[in-house]
Amino acid sequence: MLRIAYLISRYPAISHTFILREIRELRRLGVAIYPVSVNPPDRPVSQLSAEERIEATNTVCLKGMSGAHMAGALWRTLTAHPNGLLAGLRLAFRLGGTDPKAVTKRLFYLAEAILTGDFLRREELPHLHVHFATPAATVALFVKEVFGIPFSMTVHGPDEFYDVGTHHLPEKIAAASFLCAIGSFCRSQLMKLSAPEHWSKMEVCPLGVDPQLFRPRDVHPIRKNRHFRILCLGRLVAAKGQAVLLDAVRLLAHQGRPVYATFAGDGPDRQRLEAMAHEYGVDRHVVFLGAVNPESVRELYAGTDAFVLPSFAEGIPVVLMEAMAMEVPCITTFINGIPELITSGESGLLVSPSDAAQLAAAIESLIDDAPLRESLGQAGRRRVTASYDLTRNVARLHNIFNRRLGADVSGKARRAA
Repeated sequence: MLRIAYLISRYPAISHTFILREIRELRRLGVAIYPVSVNPPDRPVSQLSAEERIEATNTVCLKGMSGAHMAGALWRTLTAHPNGLLAGLRLAFRLGGTDPKAVTKRLFYLAEAILTGDFLRREELPHLHVHFATPAATVALFVKEVFGIPFSMTVHGPDEFYDVGTHHLPEKIAAASFLCAIGSFCRSQLMKLSAPEHWSKMEVCPLGVDPQLFRPRDVHPIRKNRHFRILCLGRLVAAKGQAVLLDAVRLLAHQGRPVYATFAGDGPDRQRLEAMAHEYGVDRHVVFLGAVNPESVRELYAGTDAFVLPSFAEGIPVVLMEAMAMEVPCITTFINGIPELITSGESGLLVSPSDAAQLAAAIESLIDDAPLRESLGQAGRRRVTASYDLTRNVARLHNIFNRRLGADVSGKARRAA
């Protein structure tokens, strides 16, 4: 049996529901997955779904550990891996450079790596897999340096590609046993940042959704005087481009088009976006729901006429896959990995990022053309079921783990010399 630890920055979390589904599917395939989360869940236990509560119970939370636990892990590491601990300290100062704050932050990563590596050694887990090549992957880099435990990464982008130095991406690519890119664009960026000798370590392994869970919704005709319902689901941050959608709503409302946009999600931009809606005079045309539990998301898709994601930067968004699987016509931007998922005019509509007028025109085309909405929705589901089916894509990941790791992660972990 494959035995693998999964390191995640925050688990469970609303924005990481796809990781929960991946882990549960891997377990169904017979893989023993041990989740380790740097941070506690993003909501109180009472607000977690039933699945999330089970995962939270079975997840090791680094920041939930006591000082005594930390002291014990440090002592065990010092006695069993003194040279590794010294190498970890050297790595912290090398990565931090001459900036004291940067060095301090990397020393905290080292502390988290000591807790992680100590857990892996006690549980005899020989491999660590990380989602996102951001700080959690930096912890994995320290785990390898101190304990000699190999790690792999699923890289999503695009954040990692915009701040390569802070995330130490070239160092992580070189140190990782292998990398799973969620798409070809993502792999191309990893190739750009690394020597060709590392390219053979890179696999393309798309994410996916369950088409049986996200089934086609009932479509109701848009009667005269009924608002055209738009859904935008995602964290309220600048990169998601929600301000552009607000501008498009303003343009449509001023033309007398009956639109109503629901923004589901929370984040640091919420207050600014609400103020912008008031300034644009479209308060009656928008609502901000805040964070929405995963079990309520399907109801939102089912009650909308179109899904709009006006992002400036994305990997290949799972929310688009979910909406497409439910035959919701989608409008999004022609950026990064999105064209791998959507062919404009066939399985969705792609517009230029930042162009509110173009976005408004795309929404207007859906308002006026019921056959287009239907054809885009049906083609979107076909696209998802063909290439982004959760069961098939996790089976692909399972095969990668078997091929790349094989006997090295079966049974007992080999202790470092």
